[in-house]
Amino acid sequence: MLYGTLLGTELYQSFVMTKICYRALPMSAFTTLQKRVFPAYFRIQSILLFLTAATHPPYGPLSLIKSPGDWIPLVLGGVLAALNLITYGPRTQDMMVERIHQETRDGRKFNDAEKSEEMKVRNKAFSKAHAMSIHFNLLAIGTTVWYGFRLASRFQFEK
Repeated sequence: MLYGTLLGTELYQSFVMTKICYRALPMSAFTTLQKRVFPAYFRIQSILLFLTAATHPPYGPLSLIKSPGDWIPLVLGGVLAALNLITYGPRTQDMMVERIHQETRDGRKFNDAEKSEEMKVRNKAFSKAHAMSIHFNLLAIGTTVWYGFRLASRFQFEK
């Protein structure tokens, strides 16, 4: 059950919620929402990864220790989620705020055709942090799917 919650949360937040909000909200509202949602998402993702490992069948962590193929995707997913929670999520958020302040100083939007040199620097820093966060999130989803295949491989169907 926790595995399904983890995978569903990752897929919904990454591919449904974010896309709908980006299309439906003005950029300032979208930015404000993302500042609140993504830290919570990264916390929930980390907690669900831990709980998924703790409830690994049949004996939780004791079963994981015996099977590296099962614990490797969970540990890797946990490291990626932690990097987003501790490093790249906050860095992306800080860069987003810096761009907003630069917009105020420049009197232009971050995506206007003409940009100040300072805005170019801020855009580059934001893009770099955001790309790392996106890639780590996608890799974490990949590790969750990998773990799911490991779980599914244990099923034995009898006629």
